[in-house]
Amino acid sequence: MNSTRKDARQELASFLRARRGEVSPSQVGLLVGTRKVPGLRREEVAQRAGISVDYYTRLEQGRLPAPSGGVLDSLANALLLDPDQRDYLRRLADRAPARRRQPRRQTVPETVQALLSDLENTPAYVLGRFMDVLAWNDLAVELFTDFAQVPEVQRNFLHLTFLDPEARERLPDWDQSAGECVAYLRMDAGRYPNDPRLAALVAELSERSSEFHHWWTTHRVASGAFGVKHVRHPDVGDIRLSWQLLTIAQDPEQSLVVLIPADQESRRRLAALRGAASEHTTSDTP
Repeated sequence: MNSTRKDARQELASFLRARRGEVSPSQVGLLVGTRKVPGLRREEVAQRAGISVDYYTRLEQGRLPAPSGGVLDSLANALLLDPDQRDYLRRLADRAPARRRQPRRQTVPETVQALLSDLENTPAYVLGRFMDVLAWNDLAVELFTDFAQVPEVQRNFLHLTFLDPEARERLPDWDQSAGECVAYLRMDAGRYPNDPRLAALVAELSERSSEFHHWWTTHRVASGAFGVKHVRHPDVGDIRLSWQLLTIAQDPEQSLVVLIPADQESRRRLAALRGAASEHTTSDTP
């Protein structure tokens, strides 16, 4: 069997097993009774999806090609999948060897670079595939880290979140933030199968962080477009920021992330940070 097709089958199988283990029998009107493991049994999923137990078992074992769209919908209903999980399930099922992609270097459009510079009062940065940080403004540097001093191969929010102690200290809600980042990356894995950059990133993080390895194996997925980020800055204290992700038209694989203070105290502290950023810029000017 082609290795690409085999990998896709195994990922689909792992995803089904992970989701089955998360559904409580009581959620689907079944008696809990005495169970050795949490979640639904295979025969219960098969019955809810209207397929044979043998067929579902072979899907979970990675022994069958992806099912039809109708069966995927039935499985999604049976496993109570949310919209992001349904999207991911279909992306796994749609994989094919012909879709192997060649990596290409991402370049931020000049107009977006100019926009970043003009956003003097708003922290902002550009994310590429797999949460690579492609560009940023001065206030984002003050808020997170000096991205220019980070080696390009490590200039990635997952790399910073899991492997940079200083970055971790700046995230009071680290568990939530880190778990969400892994879920976003898992969704990217469905969009960009067999990408060597993704494989290298997952391998490094899995080897160096047991927390990443644990979350990666849960196969949880999400596609975040907005939210709230809590940052603890060593100079000005805690700042809560509402963030919004905006897709860049010239390259839909890039997104501009802007962060706005979520409350008045955060607004005051961000203003203080902005003053520090202005001083740094002035002192750096010859």
